[in-house]
Amino acid sequence: MSPESAIAPVGRARRDGEPLSAPKVRQAVPRSLCTDCGVSRMADPKRCGRACQFIQPDYPAMEAKVHGRARDRQRPDELHFGPYRRMVRAALAAPRPGAQWTGIATRLGEKLLESGQVDAVLTMAPDPEDSWKPRPVLVTSAEGMAQCRGMRMGYAPLLALLEPAKARGFKRLAIIGIPCQVYALRALEEELGFERLYVIGTPCSDNTTTENFHSFLALLSERPETITYLEFRADYHVELRFADGAKREIPFLQLPISKLPGDFFPLTCRTCVDYTNVLADITVGYMGGEGEQWLLVRNARGEELLGSLGGEVVLTEPGSAGKRTGPVTGFLKNTMRAAGGLPVRGMPNFLRPLVGKLMPKIGPRGLEFARARVEMKAIESVVHLRRQEPARMKHMIPAHVWDLVEPYGLAPEAGERAETAERDKRPVD
Repeated sequence: MSPESAIAPVGRARRDGEPLSAPKVRQAVPRSLCTDCGVSRMADPKRCGRACQFIQPDYPAMEAKVHGRARDRQRPDELHFGPYRRMVRAALAAPRPGAQWTGIATRLGEKLLESGQVDAVLTMAPDPEDSWKPRPVLVTSAEGMAQCRGMRMGYAPLLALLEPAKARGFKRLAIIGIPCQVYALRALEEELGFERLYVIGTPCSDNTTTENFHSFLALLSERPETITYLEFRADYHVELRFADGAKREIPFLQLPISKLPGDFFPLTCRTCVDYTNVLADITVGYMGGEGEQWLLVRNARGEELLGSLGGEVVLTEPGSAGKRTGPVTGFLKNTMRAAGGLPVRGMPNFLRPLVGKLMPKIGPRGLEFARARVEMKAIESVVHLRRQEPARMKHMIPAHVWDLVEPYGLAPEAGERAETAERDKRPVD
């Protein structure tokens, strides 16, 4: 019997124990600029004030705490991607069915459970009522990780399960999370008191509610309920898979983005400064992978995680091609227009198919594609906060983000940069 066929649905116990469970959690305490990471659902919701990346993050201090040093701006790509020991392209030699890519993140969770290095893995599984909705679960058996493969879209209070995990006597955990969850986890790590944490991070950009995501799917297909897989690929296409086995690829330029409401992506996701999950032990993404997965091994624990896969994973050096300056400059212009309430200037329809074919050949690829996306996210943060929450800028925008946007003509104004905020308040002699 295969592991997949032996697994009970989420929340149903098997006779020899539950491979995964979804403990009930408290209601969220309302917060502004909140992605519901789960901290506000803990016994002490005031922890949000010292844990949330949308209040007053300190990335240099947190990087030094987790990795032993902050990002080195003189080292190639650390300004963009944060501290790392090495970057690789990767793929499981035997890709797992149902995985978003080849299944590296879930396989890491399996290995930790198989070896007994952790008591449980905190991650996401599909909600029983909606396969696109993420549901936080505690996985206590390696076979349970198969239920967690694939992409979900929406908010889910993953960190709220830390308290049920501790109540069950778990001392060693792995967490597979997105940046806002990982930042809060690291901020609270010492006071949580677990013996050991392994943190597997995935990059994140432009999350939205599950309800909004269903609206987006409805714009892509006349039968959105049959879509089983969606991925924004590094070759400038979105890949869709359907229940009947059919596949469809849509060039980015032909996506119906103009039909989405202005608040489709919340301000939190438009102002997140941690696209690459810099506080994880290992980041498992795709941006620099050129069709494969892209791993950033950030510290000794990340090396331990990758090493556990042994010959199961095929590693190669990441490539880089094309130039990002033009696309990022165009993105800046459109973002500033959109933030000002002006219509985004679209490309004429007759040009879209042609440019859609050219971009995978002449646009930024590999690491250059990843650099472009990080710079675009930095631009979004500055432009949208300046427009909607200017008082938060000096607290929410780290110094390295200003360095990323400087080549594109964005510079801090009075009171916007943390190290100049107090000086700007002083009277001029």
